Amino acid sequence: MFKGQTIWITGASSGIGEALAKQFVQKGASVILSSRNEAELERVRSNCKAMLESADVHILPLDVLDEAAMEAKVSAARAFTGQIDMLINNAGISQRSLALDTEMATYRQLFDVDFFGQIALTKAVLPLMIKRGRGHIAVTSSVAGKIGVPLRTGYCAVKHAVMGFFDALRAEMVPHGIQVSTITPGYIKTNIAYNALVGDGSNFAGHDKNINAGMDVDECAAVIVRGFEKGKPEIAVGKGFEMFGLYAKRFFPRLAFKFAVKAGAVD
Repeated sequence: MFKGQTIWITGASSGIGEALAKQFVQKGASVILSSRNEAELERVRSNCKAMLESADVHILPLDVLDEAAMEAKVSAARAFTGQIDMLINNAGISQRSLALDTEMATYRQLFDVDFFGQIALTKAVLPLMIKRGRGHIAVTSSVAGKIGVPLRTGYCAVKHAVMGFFDALRAEMVPHGIQVSTITPGYIKTNIAYNALVGDGSNFAGHDKNINAGMDVDECAAVIVRGFEKGKPEIAVGKGFEMFGLYAKRFFPRLAFKFAVKAGAVD
C-alpha cells in the first residue's frame, strides 16, 4: 500500500515519529523526517539505512512555530520525490503542572506547538493533495484529547482542540478524496514526560511510571500503520487501563471522571 509513496513525518527525531519512519521504510515508502533537532534526524536516518540499505530517507529540519516558513518547507519536501502522499503531524509537547501553577505563556506555547503548528503545516500541504485528488493527513492526538486529567489542563485542552479540528477537516475533505486520520495513543514508552512543560515553561525533565510501563513504541507504530492500511478514521493505540477510559467516557462518564482523578496521568 505504501510502496512508492512519499510520507512526511514531523516530530520524527524520536518516539512515535521515529518508530513510524522505520515502519514505512520497511514497506517501501520514501520518508521525509522533520523536527528541530537535525542531529537526531541524522541518527534516525542512519538507523533506517542500517535496517534497510535501500531506504529512501530525506531530512528536512522544521520548526512548526515558524509559520512564515511553511510554504517554503512544503516546496522543499515536494522537491525530494515530486509528491507528498501523506503528512503525519506528530510534533508536540506535553505538560506536567497544576492549572494554578501554570503561566499563560506556557498555555500559549502548548497551543502554538501542538495545535496551530499542525494546522499551519496541514493548510500548506492540502492544496497540493487537493490538486492531485488524493492524499492522506494524519495527526497524533492522545487519550488526553478525550479525557481531562490532573496536571494536563493545557495538554488536554489542546488535544481536545486537535481532535475537533481534524474531525471537522475529515468531513470537509470528503469531496476532495483526501483521507484524514486521528491517532489516539495511551501510555507509550517515549520521552514525552521528560520533555513536558511545567508551569513556568521549563522542562519537567522527569519520568512517568505509567509511560515507563506503557506499550513499546515500535509496537505502537505497527498498530498505527495497520490502522492506516485499514482506512480507520481514528486509531486508538495502547495496552493499559487508560484505554478503558475511552470506552468509559462515552458510556459511563461518571466512571470515567473517577478514573481520571485516580489516574492523574494520560499521554
